[in-house]
Amino acid sequence: MDRPDLDDDETGPIRRITDEVSLSPGHGTSGTPGTSRKPVRRTPADPARRRTDTGAQRVTAADRADTGTQRAARRGDTGPQRVPEPGARPRRPATAEAPKAGSPKAEAAPTGHGHGHGHGHGPAAPASRRVRLLLIWLLAPLAVATVAGMIVLYPWGKPAPTSVVPQGTPVHAAVDATTTGPCLAQGQVQVGDQTDPNAKPCLTVQLTMTDGPAGGKPLRLTVPIEPSTPRFAAGDAVVMAYNGGNAADPASFQLVDFQRGTPLLVLAALFAVAVLVLGRWQGIAALVALGLSFVVIALFILPAILAGENPLVVAIAGAGAIMFIALYLTHGLSARTSAAVLGTLVSLALIGVLSAIFSAAASLTGLDDSTSTLIGSLGHGIDARGLLLAGVVIGALGVLDDVTVTQTSAVWELRRANPDLTWRELYSSGLRIGRDHVGSAVNTLVMAYAGAALPVLLYSSISGVGLGALLGSEDIAQEIIRTLAGSVGIVAAVPVTTVLAALIASREPAGHLSPAKAGKAVTA
Repeated sequence: MDRPDLDDDETGPIRRITDEVSLSPGHGTSGTPGTSRKPVRRTPADPARRRTDTGAQRVTAADRADTGTQRAARRGDTGPQRVPEPGARPRRPATAEAPKAGSPKAEAAPTGHGHGHGHGHGPAAPASRRVRLLLIWLLAPLAVATVAGMIVLYPWGKPAPTSVVPQGTPVHAAVDATTTGPCLAQGQVQVGDQTDPNAKPCLTVQLTMTDGPAGGKPLRLTVPIEPSTPRFAAGDAVVMAYNGGNAADPASFQLVDFQRGTPLLVLAALFAVAVLVLGRWQGIAALVALGLSFVVIALFILPAILAGENPLVVAIAGAGAIMFIALYLTHGLSARTSAAVLGTLVSLALIGVLSAIFSAAASLTGLDDSTSTLIGSLGHGIDARGLLLAGVVIGALGVLDDVTVTQTSAVWELRRANPDLTWRELYSSGLRIGRDHVGSAVNTLVMAYAGAALPVLLYSSISGVGLGALLGSEDIAQEIIRTLAGSVGIVAAVPVTTVLAALIASREPAGHLSPAKAGKAVTA
């Protein structure tokens, strides 16, 4: 039968009220968070019913008379209802009060989408207890092993090694004037204009000592002009080496190099300002982490290697300490950072193994010019090949940090965007993102090593030997192995870190994915 309480009124089709509460965002006309959802029920229009059209609104006689219990039940109101006047805007139905965030009612309320969307990349939400326990079980043994390795390898009580080759005490001076002429000893003068055409000219430098035992006194030095001799000029600030002899004798001093302290400090200040302007508080953390990394290198890695410890083992322990400090201090103590730490450790281990295997297979000795000079200064042997491998591990650490942090962040954002994704789906999606990153990361490492080895490459290119002999030479082969082993580790870091992050993130309950727990409001 025809029920007048279900007829359309002049404000549109009657919407029956349900008790369902929606927290979905107000897209279009779907409502706002906390608004009662009102399914639409339409009945065929009765052509016999007279309607009074007043623009967008229509009021029927049935609705004017319908002011009793049926109208109250239909609209969900509990008091007298006001019939809209012709031409007046319809009143919005009363909305239910939105439940507070974090309450059981809010968590149980159905949403309008299959998953929530977090807007803004604030701090990561705290990990659930299950994920925290998993990460502790995985990382605690590695952290303990790193600390134990540093304690065992550090040269406790051993005297600091010194060079057996006298290097002299550095002192500073300022160049007053320079002249080019024949090479004459102190007190020797030239008679006549006859000079040996085959004799190499010398540079006579007038200096004023600014510190050291002859501070404030003038000094005259003669320096042979060789292709490798720096070109000094008046006004240059230079560094002298004092051998401890008579300060009044010019033979007690040797002109070594330029003073570069001021330009380096200015550039370091510009770098720090750029990091702080862009990174703000995270930039401060990054600078502190950088300083602590240098502390680990200067106070642990260098003394341990100079004391005779295995350079590769020392580098792995030191790189592990740098990684824990840099990643957690810069990116915070979170589950995603822990996943990046795991991926970095696995990749570093792979790089070390590959470097050791192929350096031995290629019979690399690691005895380049700088290593030979180091051994001569120490007066005793050192594991030159291990020193080469240590350089590979430390050099690849910076690029690995970038790759692993990017991959874990990508996986976590995918999981936040769609909590329904399984770990396999997270892995495949994150791997697609990582493929774009691999090419640039590998190219970065290759160009960094090529730039460092540029003089070696130039020297080898003019040696006149074939390409095979050129690539097989000690200096070039060690750069090739250094580059390729590091690149393999970087490539492997993408799937390794992605699968670790996917396994960990998939075990995170959906309620812990929102950054609201970290102090950020999230639109559900």
